[in-house]
Amino acid sequence: MTDLLNTISSVVWGPLMLGLILGVGLLLTLRIRFISLRKIPYAFKQLLSGRQAVGEGTIAPFNALMLSLSATIGTGNIVGVATAIGLGGPGALFWMWCSALLGMATKYAEAVCAVHFREKSITGNHVGGPMYYIRKGLGQRWAPLAILFAIFGACAGFGIGNMVQANSVADALQNSFGLARWMTAGALVVLVGVVLLGGVQRVADVARHLVPVMAISYVTAGLIVVVVNIALVPEAVSLILKSAFTPVAAQGGFAGAAVALAIQMGIARGVFSNEAGLGSAPMAHAAAATDNPVRQGTVAMLGTFIDTILVCSITGLAIIVSGAWAGEASGAAMSQAAFDSVLPYGDKIVSLALVVFAFTTILGWSYYGERCVEFLFGSKAITPFRVLWVLAIPAGVFLSLKVVWILADILNGLMAIPNLIALILLSGLVARLTREYYGKPSK
Repeated sequence: MTDLLNTISSVVWGPLMLGLILGVGLLLTLRIRFISLRKIPYAFKQLLSGRQAVGEGTIAPFNALMLSLSATIGTGNIVGVATAIGLGGPGALFWMWCSALLGMATKYAEAVCAVHFREKSITGNHVGGPMYYIRKGLGQRWAPLAILFAIFGACAGFGIGNMVQANSVADALQNSFGLARWMTAGALVVLVGVVLLGGVQRVADVARHLVPVMAISYVTAGLIVVVVNIALVPEAVSLILKSAFTPVAAQGGFAGAAVALAIQMGIARGVFSNEAGLGSAPMAHAAAATDNPVRQGTVAMLGTFIDTILVCSITGLAIIVSGAWAGEASGAAMSQAAFDSVLPYGDKIVSLALVVFAFTTILGWSYYGERCVEFLFGSKAITPFRVLWVLAIPAGVFLSLKVVWILADILNGLMAIPNLIALILLSGLVARLTREYYGKPSK
């Protein structure tokens, strides 16, 4: 069974999928005339002013981005970066940057479509996402594609957004602090349950307070590692660029890597980390209290910028300048070795970051799963979904997750396909809305 699932996963996340993700990002970047890159300063201005509602919606624009980042910044920023570099070499970080720069346009378009086609549920909340912009934007004949997205999204959430994260928390606390797994399971059940009882407002409020603190703290610790090794940064950047286009020979614990592997690992782990193209983040941005879809789309694209260009880059540079990439460690242990080379208790700092990142991912993905289930079965399904979500946490803590990881990867890939098709077909609308908004003199 595992071999079969691995084969399916390699097909789903093979060259065609990675090419499709990059191709859609490039198409959208061109159609919006590089707004996703040219308007980064304006996006940060909108983010800082977005703590207050500026139109109809359920949560403030700033909170919508924090809700999105709560699900996005997670194990991929620590484990995913280390895995990409450990298998693909330092050049994988360059290809992560490329996927992120194109992914910013994808995330922008997702949010624009989500806000433009959102609806108000019978519970009074603004809801949206790929399933809504597929059905409303492409017409009823595309409805089966919307249903497929919702099914894949709801199922994928229990894997990558819940059980995998709970297992990561338990591993980190057990290995670094000796905490029993049953204690972790109990604490997570209580904490997640209390937050979910408050609905989207409480989830967004927790994200608003927790995400900036956790991101700034982790980036600060990583910057210390980089600054202490500042003399090695030019050499590290040169190595990243060189390794992106030429094979890397085996050295130390590193087995060597061809350029194709660097590209594959960089793009795949980049998408895993920032989720651009998967269709998850627009479900959060659809709830934003904004007066224009493009305004929220501009805020939304910062999710990819913050996740990959900032957080992932700090992890990657720390791993490379410290020399941990050529050591024997892999995955989270590689990131721990990099931080531990400079900081007292650096390994425990990484473990705590992993715990907080994973916890917020459980909260963020609970919202995504809830929206998918509500689309499929109506608001009456929300409470049973929340109960199942909380019950899945201890299962994730205690079960062996090899199969769950593979299934989650497959379902994430299957989620992306309907979303990417919709973005291609709606790219003209996104371009028109963008021209109308940025054509105004004040912009």
